[in-house]
Amino acid sequence: MLKGKKIILGITGSIAAYKAAYLLRLLKKEGAEVQVLITKAGKEFITPVTLSALSNRPVLGEFFQTQDGTWNSHVDLGLWADLMLIAPASANTIAKMASGICDNLLLTTYLSAKCSVIIAPAMDLDMFDHVATQNNIRILSEAGCDFIDPGSGELASGLFGKGRMEEPDVIVEKIKEFFSKSVVHSKFNGQKVLITAGPTYEAIDPVRFIGNNSSGKMGYAIAEELASRGAEVHLVSGPSSVVIKNKHIHLYSVKSASEMYKVSKKIFSDVRVAIFAAAVADYTPLVTMQEKLKRESSKITIELVETNDIAFELGKVKSNKQITVGFALETQSLIENAKKKLNSKNFDFIVLNQANKEGTGFNVDTNQITILDKNNNVMEYPLKQKRDVAFDIIDKLETYL
Repeated sequence: MLKGKKIILGITGSIAAYKAAYLLRLLKKEGAEVQVLITKAGKEFITPVTLSALSNRPVLGEFFQTQDGTWNSHVDLGLWADLMLIAPASANTIAKMASGICDNLLLTTYLSAKCSVIIAPAMDLDMFDHVATQNNIRILSEAGCDFIDPGSGELASGLFGKGRMEEPDVIVEKIKEFFSKSVVHSKFNGQKVLITAGPTYEAIDPVRFIGNNSSGKMGYAIAEELASRGAEVHLVSGPSSVVIKNKHIHLYSVKSASEMYKVSKKIFSDVRVAIFAAAVADYTPLVTMQEKLKRESSKITIELVETNDIAFELGKVKSNKQITVGFALETQSLIENAKKKLNSKNFDFIVLNQANKEGTGFNVDTNQITILDKNNNVMEYPLKQKRDVAFDIIDKLETYL
């Protein structure tokens, strides 16, 4: 969602400045480029060394860094950023912003910024409730700034009430929501998409099943990326511990291949795009035992039958206006097997990855893919985080729209 977004993180004099380190880490993890601006008071609570190490950039706080005339241009910073986030924002900084005072680099950058500004206040409850602070918040709101309301809880003063800076993970989600509002020009805006993800569990008895090690991470990352670009995402997922972060993703939880097929079939005719990322079991027990199977002999035979091949079945009824994408997890004859699957299941393109290669496949946060399409194009990608792999896949998908 935040990949490539340029964000200025302004840090002011508040005990909540310690949260800025975690906030910065989360922003970077989401793919944002972050430039930290810190006030003199802010440096009393957290060191520029820590922030520089986390951002991989020099932390800026002064107009002049050296004595040779070099200076930090607030104008250039204001033009560079896609968003200015001030977190924590003290009562003092909020007051100066409302009054147009610019006695430090953070404030002059604010007055020069062409981008949107989001403010996360942090202060004691009496300071936050004071009429002066509330008037300043009103002035800044009317000027177009967005505020992330502070939470309630125990404060540094020992009092209990409203004034705690919102938690970093909540702030990041609000920033992602902010950028999602700018997807009106995205090709995916309003497009209905079906995604299957995770494993399927084929029951042997009430406590045992046939399954695989799929975590669902790849499918969920694709769902998050599409939702961030404005798509209406319908995610049909087998058992997974991955948590959905985007509230615009519709989740359908299933267990077996049969359940996944029924739900997917019901949705498929209404979607423009279908991405089959689930690791669906190829076989299921012919008979599911109603009671737990006891160990009564050294051998046991379980008769298996084929499951519904979801991608194959839906590929047969695919319309000319629909786009379908498949996955091939292979251990041998990689390209050859992927091409067979691409053609037999009527995919527009297929994502190939290797099960027995370090850093790829199931239960890891990274993946290395090759994309093959019907025009015999083969695109190889380096090993990346799965959220970045999802970005690449959706960029490829976008060319089909």
